Amino acid sequence: MSNTSSAIVQRLWNYCTVLRDDGLSYGDYVEQLTYLLFLKMDDERRKIGDPSTIPDEYAWGSLVALDGPDLENHYRETLLALGTGSGLIPTIFRKAQNKIQDPAKLRRLVTLIDGENWSRTSVDVKAEIYEGLLEKNAQDVKSGAGQYFTPRPLIQAIVDVMVPRPGETVCDPACGTGGFLLSAYDFVSTHNKLDRDQWAHLRHDALAGTEIVDATARLCVMNLYLHGIGHQSERSPIHVDDSLANKPDVTYDMVLTNPPFGKKSSVTFITEEGEVKREAQTIVRDDFWTSTSNKQLNFVQHVHKLLKIHGRAAVVVPDNVLFEGGAGETVRRKLLAESDLHTILRLPTGIFYAQGVKANVLFFDRKPGRERPWTERVWFYDYRTNVHHTLKQNPLWRTDLDEFVAAYNPANRHERVATWSEDTPDGRWRDYGIDDILARDKVNLDIFWLRDDSLADGDGLSDPGLIAAEIVEDLEAALEQFRLIAEDLGEGVAGSLS
Repeated sequence: MSNTSSAIVQRLWNYCTVLRDDGLSYGDYVEQLTYLLFLKMDDERRKIGDPSTIPDEYAWGSLVALDGPDLENHYRETLLALGTGSGLIPTIFRKAQNKIQDPAKLRRLVTLIDGENWSRTSVDVKAEIYEGLLEKNAQDVKSGAGQYFTPRPLIQAIVDVMVPRPGETVCDPACGTGGFLLSAYDFVSTHNKLDRDQWAHLRHDALAGTEIVDATARLCVMNLYLHGIGHQSERSPIHVDDSLANKPDVTYDMVLTNPPFGKKSSVTFITEEGEVKREAQTIVRDDFWTSTSNKQLNFVQHVHKLLKIHGRAAVVVPDNVLFEGGAGETVRRKLLAESDLHTILRLPTGIFYAQGVKANVLFFDRKPGRERPWTERVWFYDYRTNVHHTLKQNPLWRTDLDEFVAAYNPANRHERVATWSEDTPDGRWRDYGIDDILARDKVNLDIFWLRDDSLADGDGLSDPGLIAAEIVEDLEAALEQFRLIAEDLGEGVAGSLS
């Protein structure tokens, strides 16, 4: 991040500490900044003659002119008015509320934002500032925002091997704060010389996302907006909805996504006695291969249906998708048969803000129907065994995945060279034929071959700090599994595990 961006981020973030004394969370603060930043930038565009769809009575100038209770009341009225209807602006302001209860502090925040000329700030700097705020929010464990923030180095590596191209459409059905969509945008814009029509398509038609949480969707739309996406469009590129609820009516050239981990699809209801209950909900869609309440398996099926024939996908999934029986086996068999599941990247723990996550990335292309499976070989890159990352002391960098990107060979993935052999047993890159995979119990794709140094005699056991960290990670992963079981058994048990 540039010095200019860092300074502005720090200035905006420092004010959050003042508001926290009033009980405002990091997430609430970023939301309020989103509303006010959008109104300020709209005002700056008005002054240079750009059209605006925000009524004059709710424009930025109306806030700057007020103080005290009048400002608080007008701000609340503005949020309510701009959140009605459909399109880009209502998506940002949908269900918006004023969380700043002290009018004097609201006035101070308005003054702070009014003091910057955001139009003079380049798109890159504005985007860096907002990304910086989102990452700070994700780092706050209590906010829970980390579940919507996929590590940017991982996203960049995935997009680098997927190679989105001009004119293609890219979708993220669980878009969070928009990391995948923005990385795809950056890749296309920096790796190609685009003409006017290609730029227009990239900014207004190429990207689409769905997010079920209103607050997260607004952050995503604002993130895209600050990157120059959607400025001239009244249609929001992000839709607030449950992606799994219905079969898609539009298909895409590429799907990039990190669906939510750790929860089964569920519905909440109130009993006749007034008790709140939650039940696991099996998603039933006639375009799915199987019905299950496992949200991750449903997302894998949904992503397959979102793709055009020969469309390409990269999906982050937890380990259970690779080995779970029943519906899991059905999904794996169908995925191997009806798509080319050509690559699996095994990820280390310690890179996600949600603790204890053991995840992988599935890379596959959707194919037309035929009798024999489309998948002929599956290549595995094991970046988990003997790899140790932490969010603060040893974070993941894009360069950590250079070897994977080179091995993937995005220029021609049909010309790959394994780094593992009997003579090179430490190689992280190897492939398995479809017959070997289908012969495995339950078509288990949780395949690993490297020796785990922590289980070996000698130096591997000499670092108690590392051993303790791994124990904590395993316990957190196990606790998450118990939470899933508890949710199925009832709210009372789930609460006791919180």
